[in-house]
Amino acid sequence: MSRTLAVSLAVSALFVLAILLSCVYSIYQTQEALIMQFGAPQAVVFESGLHFKLPTQQVYYFDRRLLDLDAKSEEVIAEDKKRILVDAFARWRISDPLAFYNRFGEQRTAELQLTQILSSDIRRVLGSQDFAAMLSARRASLMHAIRDQMNQDTRGFGVFIADVRIRRADLPPENSRAIYQRMQMERQREAAEYRAEGDEEAQGIRADAERQVTVIKADAQRQAEILEGAGDAEKARLMGEAYGQDPDFAAFWRSMQAYRDTFAGGETTVVLSPKSEFFKYFGQAPGGGKK
Repeated sequence: MSRTLAVSLAVSALFVLAILLSCVYSIYQTQEALIMQFGAPQAVVFESGLHFKLPTQQVYYFDRRLLDLDAKSEEVIAEDKKRILVDAFARWRISDPLAFYNRFGEQRTAELQLTQILSSDIRRVLGSQDFAAMLSARRASLMHAIRDQMNQDTRGFGVFIADVRIRRADLPPENSRAIYQRMQMERQREAAEYRAEGDEEAQGIRADAERQVTVIKADAQRQAEILEGAGDAEKARLMGEAYGQDPDFAAFWRSMQAYRDTFAGGETTVVLSPKSEFFKYFGQAPGGGKK
């Protein structure tokens, strides 16, 4: 009897302990809890720590932190008919656990539906804008518009969309290649125009330089001829004055210059009469007499 009693007491103690444990639950600081009883909501608990409930009640935990929502790349047709690949993500949190539970039941289901809503709102907002708007300062306002549209579409779902960000908005690869090729051709055309303008300007500069060289040379030649003429005139004047002072010496000097010019090479042969005027100073002694 004592052994049976001991077993009964142990089982009773374990049963009581199990009941007591089922009445206790804890909430972390990053969580919030929804208390349900027979499928009916009883309370929403936001405070962290140790809490008590009835054994017939169930506790559903939800994350109260900001959660990530990644959307797959969406192809959007912009207002200017350009196809754009958009990669975006959202930050969201559970604002009303009861409404969230009634709508989704669990977080995985919520993520699937919110991803579809995010993709739909991206196409709706960005489809009303041109491609240039996504590359300008208006991009931030477009992200805010998508966020506000998501909050409107999820009203009553127990969620709050804190932020929407566009990681990348770019043209499809085939469109990008065509645009890059067109940009390359445009740059090549501009380069050809610049080279043609440079060649034209270079030809103009060279022509102007050649014209200036011709003018400078002509002026220099003219000045040289003027100076040479003036020098010859001065020389003739000085020679005339010198020859006028002593005509005999002048005639002698001219004859000596003629001899020097004639016999300068040393191989000149002159066939003349010894009595010719050219040799009149040969055979004359100083003072004008003959040897």
